[in-house]
Amino acid sequence: LLINIFVLPIAVGGLLHFAGQGVDADTFVLTLPMSQRQEGLTLLVFIGGLSSATGMVIVETIALSTMVCNDLVMPMLLRHNRAALEESKDLSGLLLGIRRGAIVVILLLGYLYFRLAGEAYALVAIGLISFSAVAQFAPALIGGMYWRGGTRGGALAGLSAGFMVWTYTLLLPSFAKSGWLPGDFLMQGFFGVELLRPQQLFGLAGMGEIAHCLFWSFFANIGAYVGVSLLRPPMVAEATQATLFVDALKDTGQGGAVLWRGRAQVSDLQELVGRFLGPARAQSAFAAFARRRGNSDDVTPEADAKLVQFAESLLAGAIGSASARVMVASVAKEEPLSIEEVMHILDEASQLRTYSRELERKSRELTAATLELQAANERLQELDRVKDDIMSSVTHELRTPLTSIRALSELLRDDPKMHLPDRERFLGLIVSETERLTRLINQTLDLAKIESGRADWNGCELDLKEVIEQSIAATSQLMREKEAHVEVDLPDNLPLILADRDRLIQVMLNLLSNAVKFLKQGSGRISVTLGRRADGLEVSVADNGPGIRPEDQQLVFEKFRQVGDTMTAKPSGTGLGLPISRRIVEHFGGQLWVESVPGEGATFRFTLPFAHAQQVEVSPDTAV
Repeated sequence: LLINIFVLPIAVGGLLHFAGQGVDADTFVLTLPMSQRQEGLTLLVFIGGLSSATGMVIVETIALSTMVCNDLVMPMLLRHNRAALEESKDLSGLLLGIRRGAIVVILLLGYLYFRLAGEAYALVAIGLISFSAVAQFAPALIGGMYWRGGTRGGALAGLSAGFMVWTYTLLLPSFAKSGWLPGDFLMQGFFGVELLRPQQLFGLAGMGEIAHCLFWSFFANIGAYVGVSLLRPPMVAEATQATLFVDALKDTGQGGAVLWRGRAQVSDLQELVGRFLGPARAQSAFAAFARRRGNSDDVTPEADAKLVQFAESLLAGAIGSASARVMVASVAKEEPLSIEEVMHILDEASQLRTYSRELERKSRELTAATLELQAANERLQELDRVKDDIMSSVTHELRTPLTSIRALSELLRDDPKMHLPDRERFLGLIVSETERLTRLINQTLDLAKIESGRADWNGCELDLKEVIEQSIAATSQLMREKEAHVEVDLPDNLPLILADRDRLIQVMLNLLSNAVKFLKQGSGRISVTLGRRADGLEVSVADNGPGIRPEDQQLVFEKFRQVGDTMTAKPSGTGLGLPISRRIVEHFGGQLWVESVPGEGATFRFTLPFAHAQQVEVSPDTAV
């Protein structure tokens, strides 16, 4: 493709220089230097073009003559005059004569087509017509490589249909444009039927003649190939050959061993090859093959399967694979397989299939185990990350009370004559910071146990109203210090829940103390309600404090996160109460969340399911 890049400037220059002059584009490479009176360059280009064209003609005619000899003439001679060929000692002259005759015929046919239709087409157009003809082999070739259902009859039908359409839509119009067929054939169609116009077949217009031909020829080719193959199932021989050909590139695990049972003499094979290649060349090829295998020339008079295959490949290069197989079969006497050997081969195939399935099963199990290990590793990494986060947060939170205790202790040590009221105040602060430190350590350990699944849970049926009343009584002193007003709405005869009493008291104490902490002195109000839902009970603790901004309502449930008024000091506490409370509630199948409007207070709600499924039914007078 890269060599065609040099054609572009010549084509552009020719179109610009000879615009409207009717100069054939195929001659731009000569007419451009001629127009500039560059005789030397013109002669050089002519010699180069002549050399290139001659070389192309030589290569193509040799290739085509070899195909004609190997795949057309020799199979016909073997079929109709095989005895004479077997008696002949040297067939190389016959092969040479056939190929020379084929070269002459091919050149004459090419020249004849050029004289008949070539003058009406550019060189590229003639090449595209040939390409369209060669493309008809593609469906059968690709189908034979990948489809076991293709048959010989289907391939022949497809090729016949494709070439017929190619002849009608492309070859005959080229003769009509050259004047060798009536022009009405192109305009009015076959027998005057416009739907049969060769370049607008069945009314398909708007396409180039090459694209139009390829569309209809492939349609007929593929349709006939698939249709005939499906209508006529392949014979046993065809199915076997198709399977071997389709699976030819698959690794069978047998190291490419050749399955062949027969007897052939090395001398017979060498003599057979010598008839077509010449005795000297045959002897040299067999000797080289023996040296490659590490054998001497006369180790054994009998040929093995590999040598037979080698001889067949040598002949295939001279007379084609089909003819080579026939000629080798004439000197190699193949022995049929017995029933016992066939059964043995089938048993081995069955064992291989079973082994393959076992390998597939083990492979799937290994893949599943790998995925499980991967998931476990990810969980361990997540736990390790959580551990590092907790250690970092705990270290940070421990530093504050320890710093306060140390500073206050140093003040007491450095001033032994400190006034008694100041000393008592400092000692009280030390005790307060120590209690805070103890709470922090206890809550950290408690949270670690819950997250690791090692916490102790004493689940039992209990009355949630009693838990709430006990929690309110425990925080009454805090509420009196804040002068807070408490409103309680706790209905009687509500269903029992299944939970840990001490853990629920811990949740209520966290919510109540958290509400008291943000109340204003003397004007605070706390409302505690208990209600029934369709699937359980709901508890709410509301206050009239500063509230929580929407962007902070999820942060309050994160470890060591505290949210307060930015204009005031940081709220007292550890930042672990709400995270612990949420995990306790979720452990017993409930949910804990917050609802708040900044400036109007906050409401923390949590739900817990009933202890028994039959208690799910809700009466209208008790539902929230």
